[in-house]
Amino acid sequence: MATIRNRGEYQWEAQIRRKGYPAQRKTFETKADAQAWARMIESEIDRGIFVSRVEAERTAFYELIDRYISEVAPKHKGAYSEIKRLEALKRHPLATRIVATLTSSDFARYRDERLKIRKGNTVKRELALFQCVLEVARREWGIHLAENPVRMVSRPSYNDERSRRLAPDEEDYLLAALEYFERRADGTYAEGSHNPWIRPIVQLALETAMRRGELFQLLWKHVSLDRRTAHLPSTKNGLPRTLPLTPKAAQLLRELPRSLCGRVFPTTADALKKAFTRGLARARARYLEDCEEAQVTPQEGFLLDLRFHDLRHEATCRLATKLPNLIELASVTGHREVNMLKRYYNITAEELAAKLA
Repeated sequence: MATIRNRGEYQWEAQIRRKGYPAQRKTFETKADAQAWARMIESEIDRGIFVSRVEAERTAFYELIDRYISEVAPKHKGAYSEIKRLEALKRHPLATRIVATLTSSDFARYRDERLKIRKGNTVKRELALFQCVLEVARREWGIHLAENPVRMVSRPSYNDERSRRLAPDEEDYLLAALEYFERRADGTYAEGSHNPWIRPIVQLALETAMRRGELFQLLWKHVSLDRRTAHLPSTKNGLPRTLPLTPKAAQLLRELPRSLCGRVFPTTADALKKAFTRGLARARARYLEDCEEAQVTPQEGFLLDLRFHDLRHEATCRLATKLPNLIELASVTGHREVNMLKRYYNITAEELAAKLA
């Protein structure tokens, strides 16, 4: 039998003790609420379906996020970006809520708020992270929730497929802007990249269609310049693959210095992101100067809205002209499903016209 005690104004404590079960105690503002809760818990115990809600009722959402960051996220391939995103989500007021009080309407409001300032695909990823944190907590950490509240929230529909191609003039200006210049005696740099690895990363990406993560994981011990191959033991889809190197890619690798750590590109993804963005700005500025000097109208969109991942799209399109067989193309790019290549197999009308000639 439950014990209901008045512990002061608007404080009614319900306590339940049953042999074989942990003691349950909760405080309510009214006696009726305390009695209703006690009846519910006793009914669940009698039917053998009781699960303790203590942890869910005293744990804040940000505590689960912290634990996920320390225990789960480091095991994932995209750990760096996932942790950065979770750290940002932890600063949202929703993270201060007690886990047991979270509902699907809370996350629906979060979705609607974020859609006002972020794209749909970004919001989908954030909701997916929230769902993963709560799912791990439910299944492995003893946080009892009748259901995952994020699972019931509809995701925003958003088409993020891109078909951005890199024009030859854009490539020339970009590579020129990424040229490495050593530090001068006075401590300054010439107008160019301060990181010697950025330009060869971009060049190799355009030759091989390798993903950014695959480029950073590439080791010299897995590169055979004699056979013109590079082995990737760990890829985005979890399947290893050995990709062929074009003559230009093999020559590029021959000219690179060897690092003691064994990595082909001993730099970081964050350094690449910053250097690539700055290189784009320098390349466009130089292009506009040349147009003004030549008194010609600049091309609209020249080097605008270009992302590093667009280089994979461009490289795949170039490889498609040499490997019209989609099975062969998939073995190079690493796509598990051939149908996915339709997104990247984006030959222009001019290229098709040349084939028909």
